[in-house]
Amino acid sequence: MTDFFDPKTLEIFGQLALAAFLGLLVGIERRMAYKFAGMRTHALVAMGSALFSIVSSVLSGPTIDPTRIAAQVVTGIGFLGAGIIVFQDSKVRGLTTAAGIWSIAAIGMAVGFKLYAVAIFATVVQILIFMILWPIEERFFKRPRGEEKSDSD
Repeated sequence: MTDFFDPKTLEIFGQLALAAFLGLLVGIERRMAYKFAGMRTHALVAMGSALFSIVSSVLSGPTIDPTRIAAQVVTGIGFLGAGIIVFQDSKVRGLTTAAGIWSIAAIGMAVGFKLYAVAIFATVVQILIFMILWPIEERFFKRPRGEEKSDSD
């Protein structure tokens, strides 16, 4: 059994905490925008993706390829995202949230594979995309006449 205070174990704890924190930051923005996938969802997806990546790295060897586990995480997150997307009254809802969940999973995987700077940068970019592009779309790309606002994701 691994020692709880072993430096390698503590590093893994730090990775999981960082991934959860980055997911939480994105989730805070989503919650402030009144979207239905918020802080807990984003934090759990990021942390879970990091954990899968860490486990795949630790178990990798001559017979285990860590990229195969990572590929399955991508597939699983795609399934989760598909459940978020709703087609209702000829309108698609939840598409941006699904894309955000997919992106935060990639950020969690980056943390799991120790690409910390990349993960932090991607988190900042994701938050900026959510915060800056929405008002630009609303102002400059008007919806066709008779079409209500449908991007309630």
